[in-house]
Amino acid sequence: GAGRMSAGSVGERERLARVALSRLTEPGDRRLLTLVSELDAVTVYEHLRAERELGGAATDLATRLGGIDPVRALEQAATQSIRFVVPGDAEWPPRLDDLADAEPLQERGGTPLGLWVRGPLDLASTSRSVAVVGARSATTYGCSVATEIGATCVRAGWPVVSGAAIGIDQAAHRGALGQDGPTVAVLACGVDRPYPVEHTSLIRLVATTGAVVSEAAPGWAPSRVRFLARNRLIAALAGGTVIVEAAIRSGALNTANWADRLSRTVMGVPGPVTSAQSAGVHQLLRRGASLVTSGAEVLELVDGSGAHLLEEARAPEKARDTLSVRQRQVLDAVPVTRGAEADSISRTAGVGLVEVRSTLGRLAARGLVQRTPTGWRVGEAADD
Repeated sequence: GAGRMSAGSVGERERLARVALSRLTEPGDRRLLTLVSELDAVTVYEHLRAERELGGAATDLATRLGGIDPVRALEQAATQSIRFVVPGDAEWPPRLDDLADAEPLQERGGTPLGLWVRGPLDLASTSRSVAVVGARSATTYGCSVATEIGATCVRAGWPVVSGAAIGIDQAAHRGALGQDGPTVAVLACGVDRPYPVEHTSLIRLVATTGAVVSEAAPGWAPSRVRFLARNRLIAALAGGTVIVEAAIRSGALNTANWADRLSRTVMGVPGPVTSAQSAGVHQLLRRGASLVTSGAEVLELVDGSGAHLLEEARAPEKARDTLSVRQRQVLDAVPVTRGAEADSISRTAGVGLVEVRSTLGRLAARGLVQRTPTGWRVGEAADD
């Protein structure tokens, strides 16, 4: 059997050990996750199962592990179209491995044993994704910004990761879904339990086009500890995290904190200085998070390629927006009212005379400069 488990797929024993261990403790149990990453899941599982008290009776952990049937757990999950993705699977998002080295927050931390997933989206494709999170008690302003960011990111091929909560999370998912784009909802409870209940149809919709993900086993209820553990997954999955609105003490700030520890880009959307919902974001911005006001600005920061730099100029595009740096340099040296000769423009611009002459010709063809009896001056088109 050993040969069959080699290339590409994770050994069956390893997967089953991870299923059993994941049901033993809370998500993000740092001690257990560190043990597993240092040894391996099978070794840890076998060792814990065999543990005995001094009197020879099984320890509490061994008893509990003995009562978990991982084969049955996987079969039951499969009947609900839920899969368990583990490190080594083709679908495993490599970004989650960064959690192994990140300092823990509130004792939660570490790379998860595995993720329970519902939905057609291949998680490995989230390597280029953006997390958009924020306040539950969001304002209309915050929700409309989150929707725009979600829609713009998805249109550019960047899936949106969020937590399916009321408020900003919901708005971000809706923005993505409105573009028929993939979005990932990371839950603090089992992926078979829509939480909050009023988002049942939203979460079902995410599961039909994207992915609903959780470290918590199917059937598990949400709890405070599970929310805090969940936040690290949102931050780790995405290339950058945008906080749209967050009060001073807010779960979204915990997610931003994780993104920072994982050296991901942390972005904040400013709000009115009088709005309590933006106070936490303004605190982040003062500490050095990047200020963003639109999806285009988010993409510019996470997609280092500069592919989105021109999105800004999309207002109505002005003639001078499309000039090269050198053309702009020459245009800036041309007087607005009285004319000047090419040699004087050349001195002002610090550009050679031959190049200035040919550039002036090109600018004139676009109406940006014009020749007058006294020399060159700025043309009509430059005022647009």
